[in-house]
Amino acid sequence: MAASARRGTPLTPQEIYATALRLVDTVGVDTLSMRKLAADLDVNPMSVYHHVENKTELLRGVCALAGDEIQLPPDDGSPWQDQLRRLARAYRSIARTHPSLWAYMSSHPEVWDLAAGPLWEVYTRILHMAGVPDDELAHVRKVLYTFVFGFLTAESNGLLKSLEGDGEPDETFEIAVDLIVAALERRHS
Repeated sequence: MAASARRGTPLTPQEIYATALRLVDTVGVDTLSMRKLAADLDVNPMSVYHHVENKTELLRGVCALAGDEIQLPPDDGSPWQDQLRRLARAYRSIARTHPSLWAYMSSHPEVWDLAAGPLWEVYTRILHMAGVPDDELAHVRKVLYTFVFGFLTAESNGLLKSLEGDGEPDETFEIAVDLIVAALERRHS
């Protein structure tokens, strides 16, 4: 890999995605451009295109990087209820840590293949531990994911703040997860 004449060190895909994520967190997805990214990396824009074909591919890499930040619960023998709560909190961390990226991901699902990643594998493992039978697994995954996704979307766009009541978002989220756990316990235990 050739070094940039301006910066003197080779450009890597990891550096590109990390810098793009930082820019997304700072200026938002819509303001991110390949030119701004190249300027921040101190390279010619064409250098970025040697590693990333276009902005959609760039955002796929950024989403994967953000997804890698999720602290997934290990299969440590703890009750499935505790593991599901930790997984929900971990998933929520993306929306809270990277709100601009979350807003983009929620309206552009093609940039993050959630079902192909480790988060989905852990989610499936936990649902199996909860007693969800194979013939219901796909439906239960979709329903629970949609429930949490809807909550996070409402939280990130300010809808929760506009609703009646003075509950804190963290407390409301914990109640939502408790409802999910209770429903699974009643249906599958």
